[in-house]
Amino acid sequence: MKFDVNKLFWIHEPKDFTLEEHKITIKTEPNTDFWQRTYYGFRNDSAPALLTNISEPFFTFTVKTEFNSTNRFDQCGVMIYQNSDNWFKASIEYENETFQRLGSVVTNHGYSDWATTDISAEVKSIYYRLSRRESDFLIEASSDGIEYRQMRIFHLFEGSGDIQMGVYACSPENSSFDAVFSEFELTECMWEAHQ
Repeated sequence: MKFDVNKLFWIHEPKDFTLEEHKITIKTEPNTDFWQRTYYGFRNDSAPALLTNISEPFFTFTVKTEFNSTNRFDQCGVMIYQNSDNWFKASIEYENETFQRLGSVVTNHGYSDWATTDISAEVKSIYYRLSRRESDFLIEASSDGIEYRQMRIFHLFEGSGDIQMGVYACSPENSSFDAVFSEFELTECMWEAHQ
């Protein structure tokens, strides 16, 4: 399998981006985000996501992210986007000069959750590894692209058949930053079946 940048398409195309064979850069725009209903009550579906269609029921996708975010809630990472009510994202979300939140959001049937762990604000690069086994998924993160740690296992109710998967970046408040994605890899599923 190959992650072909020539077959990518946008959800909410940004004004400023560069698309190269081995690197994608997105300059975020203010007041962009993905979130649905839970706790806050509001619904946001305005962030740019660069996606590819994939029908393979078993795969692993790996990507490196680099970012210079300095404003609260700035984020970039990996995404599955089926529609505004059914999607997944994983990212580091900037909080302040001391810490950020490494986390993920799973949205099923129009309701989002948010699972996080606090990490140093000095972190400006991370690898994500997303594995699929039909409608079930595993997301992992790594500081070096070698040793990965599990973030969560999750299910998407609209995650069978074809899915739309790729990268995203956004700035929910009045800010902007450059998100750089590289080292894309699409392989056979590295998440072994449960015995």
